Amino acid sequence: MKSKSIGAIVGAIAALGIGAIPAIAEYPVSTVRLITHSSPGGGTDVFLRKIATTLGPIMDVNFVVENVTGGGGAKAMAELAAAPKDGSVFYGSTPSYIITSLLSKPEVGYDQLDPIVNMFYDPQTVFVKSDSPYQNLQDIIEDAQARPGEVVAAVSTPSSLDRQVMEEFQAITDTQLVTLTHDGGGDVLMSVLNGTAAVGIGEIAEMRGQLDADAMRVIATYTEERVPGFDDVPTAQEQGVDLVVAKFRGIVGPKDLPPEVITAWEEGVQEMMTDPEFKEWYEQEGVQYGYLGHDDANAAREEFVASQTEFFEKFDIN
Repeated sequence: MKSKSIGAIVGAIAALGIGAIPAIAEYPVSTVRLITHSSPGGGTDVFLRKIATTLGPIMDVNFVVENVTGGGGAKAMAELAAAPKDGSVFYGSTPSYIITSLLSKPEVGYDQLDPIVNMFYDPQTVFVKSDSPYQNLQDIIEDAQARPGEVVAAVSTPSSLDRQVMEEFQAITDTQLVTLTHDGGGDVLMSVLNGTAAVGIGEIAEMRGQLDADAMRVIATYTEERVPGFDDVPTAQEQGVDLVVAKFRGIVGPKDLPPEVITAWEEGVQEMMTDPEFKEWYEQEGVQYGYLGHDDANAAREEFVASQTEFFEKFDIN
């Protein structure tokens, strides 16, 4: 499921280095809304709020995060497409907005929006309550095979990448779980904490508080290598489940933005990515560097669309 082309583009850029970052021109508006389809406390909500506090001083902009939930991103996409083309409204992007577009075919889809920058890849993890009997993926597999259709797994929206992870997991392991969808990652955490779900799929950043409080445990990551800071957590591949997933995080805007707005974002984000405090934050959260500028982000999106179309055909999802 991991888009090799996206990784290749990021790798090539990283090899060249960011280089000298020019001075950032004055931004055309003083307040910018960052909207997300995620509920408060979800991965994208956390991501955008951290960006708001770090990127704001760099671009001399007041960023305001707003939660526009519903429809797996359809409502947020519609609001963004109708927004002024002056750099005042953007959307925190994840694979969900593309998946929703391909499956639900809303009036406003991904192709009516413009990827501005990509910033990170967010490792997908499998987590449980601290007192859960599950210690690894094999425990889940054995329980699900013994009780088909009874073990509940919590994921975010129906069109989320973590929901797809569960489809792949069940196909690979020949299991049948109940996949419980939510409005966002924060709701997924609550379902696991209150016992509604036995296991959850999500990102480290959105569960940091619960991990620090020893309320939850991460038992697997869908990454090629172990996540720094979680060196004792084996990957799914190490546990016999051959599945690697990369969830991108970036910023999408309405089409036909002025070139100077796009340039300001590219320059501002590059400077933010070199900020020592910000770098320490994203490394602590297990997030992987994945900067792409406007042109490369657009190319990467097309590659992701192609890979998703192939996935839907493979599992007869429509």
